[in-house]
Amino acid sequence: MTGRPEILWPLFAALDSLDGIGPKSAQALAAAQIEKARDLLFTLPHSGIDRRRRSSILEVQPPAVCTVEVVIGQHHAPAQRGRPYRVTVEDAQTSFQLVFFRGHGEYLRKQLPTGQRRVVSGRVEMFDGMGQMVHPDHILTPDAAEQIPVYEPVYPLTGTITQKAMFRATADLLARLPDLPEWIDPALRAREGWPEWHVALAQAHRPMTSAEVQPTAAARQRLAYDEVMAHQLTLALARAKTRRGKGRGTGGDGRKRRKVLAALGFSPTGAQTRAVAEIAEDMAKPQRMNRLLQGDVGAGKTLVALMALLIAVEAGGQGVMMAPTEILARQHLEGLRPLADDAGVVLEILTGRDKGAERRAKLAALAAGDIHILVGTHAVFQKDVVFHDLRLAIIDEQHRFGVAQRMELGAKGQAVDVLVMTATPIPRSLALAQYGDMDVSVLDEKPPGRTPVTTALVSTARMDEVIERLRAAVAEGRQCYWVCPLVEESETSDMTAAEERFKRLRATLGEGVVGLVHGQMPPADKDAAMARFVGGETKVLVATTVIEVGVNVPNASIMVIERAESFGLAQLHQLRGRVGRGAAKSTCLLMYQAPLTEGGRQRLEIMRETEDGFRISEEDLAMRGAGDVIGTAQSGLPRFRIADLERQTALMALAQSDARKLLADDPDLSSDRGAAARLVLWLMEQDKAIRLISVG
Repeated sequence: MTGRPEILWPLFAALDSLDGIGPKSAQALAAAQIEKARDLLFTLPHSGIDRRRRSSILEVQPPAVCTVEVVIGQHHAPAQRGRPYRVTVEDAQTSFQLVFFRGHGEYLRKQLPTGQRRVVSGRVEMFDGMGQMVHPDHILTPDAAEQIPVYEPVYPLTGTITQKAMFRATADLLARLPDLPEWIDPALRAREGWPEWHVALAQAHRPMTSAEVQPTAAARQRLAYDEVMAHQLTLALARAKTRRGKGRGTGGDGRKRRKVLAALGFSPTGAQTRAVAEIAEDMAKPQRMNRLLQGDVGAGKTLVALMALLIAVEAGGQGVMMAPTEILARQHLEGLRPLADDAGVVLEILTGRDKGAERRAKLAALAAGDIHILVGTHAVFQKDVVFHDLRLAIIDEQHRFGVAQRMELGAKGQAVDVLVMTATPIPRSLALAQYGDMDVSVLDEKPPGRTPVTTALVSTARMDEVIERLRAAVAEGRQCYWVCPLVEESETSDMTAAEERFKRLRATLGEGVVGLVHGQMPPADKDAAMARFVGGETKVLVATTVIEVGVNVPNASIMVIERAESFGLAQLHQLRGRVGRGAAKSTCLLMYQAPLTEGGRQRLEIMRETEDGFRISEEDLAMRGAGDVIGTAQSGLPRFRIADLERQTALMALAQSDARKLLADDPDLSSDRGAAARLVLWLMEQDKAIRLISVG
């Protein structure tokens, strides 16, 4: 599949080949990322103006646009400069005035000869009891009045571009549309009542009513579907490629898993049991697993991960669990070790800190199969790390990886099943857009023993009171996190803020009571400070956001977040999730600096209202938009021109199942509909997908 199909060439033509667009206009459009004919084609009007012909301006409620045929009456030239030029006209029922500022009398007398008929269209307003239309948008003779659209589309404009230029260019484009075959499943199109592609474009660019400008209009739904379908087809192709990679069935007898469950002392939640079953079923299949485990803060992902690793061990293989930082890797180790001991499973850790003889011994044990489960940082992917029989790789905190890295990991050659875990609840629409190539398991219940966290808002002006309350809590043996604000962009200023706070708290609470961790510390110091807090030696840990993810200290029951308004919702939710892990009643204090912005106030209110991470993520999406929620740079999120990630989740879900079904029925897209689907991939510039087909 070499170059772009010839039928699409007109849609990839230069903009200045279109009527009404010269080199200057083309430059202005390019600045708004409209560079080719297709980009303009998918730039739809955002509203419209009703220019239906009326018999009189009395039929509209001013101020409003009105199109009406009039007889031209007297011209009134201004007596002094700076006053407007007025022309009295009469429609079928009343008279009113056309008003021109900077009007040249000679030109206007030619345009509007007294006693003749003209059709005028513009905004009518009342002024001193008299109707007036200032600078009509259209003045035409009755036989030329057909040129005025009944409903005139209004395009988003950029630079020097005018509505008339957009109208002419899109008219030219619509006249040149190639006749493309249908790529939407006929039954689906009939069920949704969607028009054909070229009809949908004509309706979207030339709406007849305000309803046809809404995202819910059938034509727009169809065009949005084309975009998300092309994107989901790309993800489905990536998924099919992963699955074509040789896999092998991994099934265990359940013996080790039963031992762990017996030692737990409580029953897993329904969600945990369901997720383990989905993973076990995937692992047993001959295709490679590519699954995302999405859980809210404290929903018990670690237990699910261990069960999955034990399936690999029961089958005589090995498992690896990779965390983004050394702190988290050690934490996984501590969380898993007692349970692994119960099951008689050998668990080891490998990080960048392992050197020399110790490292060599670990590598030898790994290659011999004496280590069953390895926990580590990305150091586990170095060349000299060789497994005896690796069956399962678990990656924690996935949102730092894109689709490309997932595929690279899979390319490590062995038929390894992959499970990715994220503790950041992702709104369903973004999960579909970002992880559409994966199958998803969701943990949406909290395990027993987690206490609800009380969240309170307090102004920084009451800092002294907060510190006093902290002193009392520490005297009762409680532990507390104190998270410092994000200062500007540089880590050094964050560090200064943390050090200042640390000194002040140490002066009030006493030497040895307060610890400090921030991003600039050497890893060994950071680990030591964390260890003292975990061991209960220090009672208060002052930190920058390094503790956002995964840190587990059940005795810590107070979380103070300073300048909470400067954090995003997802971050606040993660930080709050560090408390409420033990039996003690837990509190999260959101300290804010007055006055709050509207957005800051909304975020803090949502935090006070709910602990449901999925609801928080949906609110976050509604407030900030998709690009910001996951950070556009590394998000791998598509840039849609028509589809709306925030509001068209159902469309995205539909496209995902449609794309997967299409590939299941026609893996190399060789049927008629498959060929049409290839065209839509070219049209939507999904080059990645096109490469995947040609490789496949």
